[in-house]
Amino acid sequence: MLDMRFAADRGRANFGWLDARHSFSFGHYFDPKQQGFSDLLVINEDRIEGGQGFDTHGHRDMEIFTYVLEGALEHRDSLGSGSVIVPGDVQMMSAGTGIRHSEFNHSRQEKLHLLQIWIVPDRKGVAPRYQETRFDPAEKRGKLRLIMSPDGADGSLSVYQDIKIYSGLFDAGEKLQVSLDPARYVYLHLARGKLDMNGQTFHAGDGARLRAESSLLLEHGEGAEILLFDMRANELPVM
Repeated sequence: MLDMRFAADRGRANFGWLDARHSFSFGHYFDPKQQGFSDLLVINEDRIEGGQGFDTHGHRDMEIFTYVLEGALEHRDSLGSGSVIVPGDVQMMSAGTGIRHSEFNHSRQEKLHLLQIWIVPDRKGVAPRYQETRFDPAEKRGKLRLIMSPDGADGSLSVYQDIKIYSGLFDAGEKLQVSLDPARYVYLHLARGKLDMNGQTFHAGDGARLRAESSLLLEHGEGAEILLFDMRANELPVM
């Protein structure tokens, strides 16, 4: 079963410097039917004006994954990590017992476009950690590249949860048939472009819950960038 979550139906928050879309309930946006899926709790699509961003703030017991689509994100945290994240980079923070960080648009002129994703961890009270790596676009062209997993397999980043996250790039002529475990849940999010998935046309910002599906066909892409979340069959996150 494929249950669509259309981009136009997402929550929205616009503060001038930040224009955000919320796939799931977040902040002042609340929808009882959109409170995450399995252990995937937040997908926020943020557009941040030049020189603007989030001042230092804290998190606890959450896996926080940042995926930059356009521009450059300047990150600093209480672990001493400091870097500039650009498209192709993947960043992961395990907040654990507590971490404080700031996030700003590195450019004074250009907008920053990113996804911020929160995953409920399978344990609490771990030592905070920061991870960052880069994946060449060629690794994702016409296929799905593992970018996050519980054991850091195949050069992916590690996450404290039974979840695997894949990223892929698809244009016309690129077609992929993916085998799925019907006993697990899958969430699809199209970050940009256009792509047909199991006969359903997705546009930028669209998402879908998949339950009891054994295969996924990706085709007819137009500048498409997809994230696929392979997760345990757990209907709501346990907080």
